Amino acid sequence: MGQTYTGFVSVDEDDMDQTFRPLLDALKQIGVDPHAVDAAAEEAQRSGRSVRAVLINDQVVTEEQLTEAAAASFGLKTLDLVGFSPDPAALKRIPLPVVLRHRVLGLMINGDELTVGVTDPGDIVAMDDVRAATGMNVRCVLVQRSEVRRIIERLQREASDLGDFSDEALDDSAGMTAQATSQEDAPIVRYVNNLIEQAVQNRASDLHLEPTEDEMRVRYRIDGVLHEVDTVPRGVMAALTSRIKIMSGVDITEKRIPQNGRITALIRDRTVDLRTATLPTVWGEKIVLRVLDTGGIDLDMNKLGFTQHNLDRFAASFTKPHGMVLVTGPTGSGKSTTLYATLGRISKPEINVITVEDPVEYRLRGINQVQVNAKAGLTFAAVLPAILRTDPDVVLIGEIRDSHTAQIAVEASLTGHLVLSTLHTNDAPGAVTRLTEMGIEPFLVGSSLDAVLAQRLGRRLCDWCKEAYAPEAEELEAARWPYQDLAVPEALYRPVGCRNCANTGYRGRIALHEVMPVSPEIESLTIRRASAGEIREVAVAQGMYDLRADGLAKAAGGLTSVREVMRVAI
Repeated sequence: MGQTYTGFVSVDEDDMDQTFRPLLDALKQIGVDPHAVDAAAEEAQRSGRSVRAVLINDQVVTEEQLTEAAAASFGLKTLDLVGFSPDPAALKRIPLPVVLRHRVLGLMINGDELTVGVTDPGDIVAMDDVRAATGMNVRCVLVQRSEVRRIIERLQREASDLGDFSDEALDDSAGMTAQATSQEDAPIVRYVNNLIEQAVQNRASDLHLEPTEDEMRVRYRIDGVLHEVDTVPRGVMAALTSRIKIMSGVDITEKRIPQNGRITALIRDRTVDLRTATLPTVWGEKIVLRVLDTGGIDLDMNKLGFTQHNLDRFAASFTKPHGMVLVTGPTGSGKSTTLYATLGRISKPEINVITVEDPVEYRLRGINQVQVNAKAGLTFAAVLPAILRTDPDVVLIGEIRDSHTAQIAVEASLTGHLVLSTLHTNDAPGAVTRLTEMGIEPFLVGSSLDAVLAQRLGRRLCDWCKEAYAPEAEELEAARWPYQDLAVPEALYRPVGCRNCANTGYRGRIALHEVMPVSPEIESLTIRRASAGEIREVAVAQGMYDLRADGLAKAAGGLTSVREVMRVAI
């Protein structure tokens, strides 16, 4: 009796039904047409093709469906490698020949246990080889073959290209660096392009390249948390830095001072902008690329996580014809996105909207956007008077950084313009004291400032795997649960981890807000130079929910976890 390869194990034809049946049954249970599944099994037996080939190539199922069904039939968990950053130490633990032979990937290390991504759960030989090569206990998770192929191709490129280039660069650093950054098919060029493409595909907001004594560490910030994805040999570091500098349009010979630039990349027929910042460190230049992916952002204000209470309070300020509205928070808290969404709400053909930004992060249709250019003397303070002479109705200032810019913004709001801007403070009341500390007269701050929105970004719980649990008194007390304003729900939710969230328990982010309209009472406190604490007490009494309270309300609604609120709002 001959043998047939099923795509998962090699079996005799007499045993084929027994081998196929769990997989076929699992496919039917997840909603695949039973008739199509049975027909595919018959075709595999008749033609000698693998079950996988028939199911995928004949478009009976998607690869995701096949992976899910195979995992169910073998009693394994699945892991979605899109957005997941394998532990570099785990990737290196399995020798590349073993990886190529069996199409397996080391993903995580926990003590003496290695989590391995496999595409063929029935390949017992592969697991034996991995155990022998690593000397570790092996835990298998099922992953999609296309994603494994993508990562293996990257590992092969790095092993051949960067390894060879690093050896050559050590012999002739200046010559090799110049050659690598000038040839479009050079190994370092391909590596940088791959880094950027993977950052966009993994939904990273930032890409960090950090030099150390022996190597350069590569990390992606995904949903607000940094994940290490690779390490680069020190011999390649100079060429890698030079390549990114050339792409960013900055001086590659200047290594002593910070520089800022911009990259426009074409990723799978989609244009993506990246903002580049370099910083000299003791081991070399650190580079951070901020991903400005306009295709991955939704500027609909109703989708930015506002509660109806906060949205109504905020909208009451920016729909006025004049005044100053500030959005505050740390870098990466979504301030620019909120301001752009605000412009989308108020921009109309009958009004003139002008922005001055550094840099222009997103290009918006129908809005006049000015890019700051410090080298040409086009600073915020220098360009704002010129903007006010061009008859604007709404002015957006990317950031109030100094007293001169603050003074012009205040004067513009007092002369009939609606001014939108950002300020770096920890909360909304702090914006009032910050402006007075910058030298603005308190009576001007009180009369010009209309509202302050403070915000943070927290991770959103994965809808596929979040787990309900009964809240405990200790947790609620530690979070300072606002019992008077928010009832304790019967269940809160915590992260678990699944293939849809790269085993983190979170997927995407959600904004936490506090909105402080400047009432006559707060204006009076401002004029008296009251502290931020005094202003906060009045604002809360007048209906302001602080960042923590807004976050806990979203935790009560199952959108995020109490621990995540504590991480970003306290």
